[in-house]
This record gives sequence, C-alpha cells and structure tokens, in this order.
Amino acid sequence: MKFTRTICLLASIAMAGPAVAADPFYIGSWTLTTAVVAPWADPHRKPDDAERTRLMGKTVVLKAREISGPRPFACAKPQYKVMDYGPEMLFQGAFDEMQRADKKVDPKALAVSLGFTAAHIRTLETGCEIDVHFVDDTTAEIGLNDYVYTLKKR
Repeated sequence: MKFTRTICLLASIAMAGPAVAADPFYIGSWTLTTAVVAPWADPHRKPDDAERTRLMGKTVVLKAREISGPRPFACAKPQYKVMDYGPEMLFQGAFDEMQRADKKVDPKALAVSLGFTAAHIRTLETGCEIDVHFVDDTTAEIGLNDYVYTLKKR
C-alpha cells in the first residue's frame, strides 16, 4: 500500500510538469507618481524642478536583466540584491549623515514621514546608481537630487 501511494504521488508530480519560478516581487512596470522635497535637501535652496517635471508620470520597468526608463533609472546590466535596511540606511545613508551632523535628527521619524512604518525596509540594490526602497509590494521610493520619488506598480 505504501509503495502504491508513493507511485501515485510521483505520478501526480510528474503530470504537473516542471515548476515555474515566480518573478521576484519587484519585477514589472513602475510609474513615477509623486515627488516631495527630500529631508536632506538644503532648506534655503529650492531643488531644480526641471528634472522632477521631466520624470513625473514616466515608467520605469524592472526586468530580470535590465532596467528601462528615463535617465538616470535605465541600466543595461543590473545586479539585483534584496536587502533589509534600517531607517538610517535609506537613500544611500542620507538619514544617518543627517543624524551625524545633528544628533536631534531621528532617522526613524524621517522614514515614517515618508511612509515607511516597518523597522526593516526592504531595499533593492540594483548595482546601478539607484536603490529602490519598498513601502510595500506596490509602492516604492527612490531618492534623486534632493527629491524623494514615489513609484507605484502597475
């Protein structure tokens, strides 16, 4: 009886065919929906709006072997690595730098002000110039030239 069950189990696995691995959560099309002045921006100098205006509404596509989209997001050969960052490491360590300059700065509070509520923030290191920080599976943020851009997955 045990031998028969094993044969049936193996037969059902074989009939199901080879398993297809699901794409990682970050693969897909992401639209730049909003931009806010970054906490690290100089409060006495307004950031350049031209780049923000050019990027709003554009799509960034994260593919297995390439990132397509407007400059500076496009990348021919990304080297993806998913990491868990603490708030101080967001935006290439900008919050940590701010805290070193002023001990009153709270990286966690800054992260919360941008929508990050978890103690560990899932981050996609691309191996290119941009890291992607995920609020959740359909919302991500990127820091670029004194703005924090929000991307929504389509």
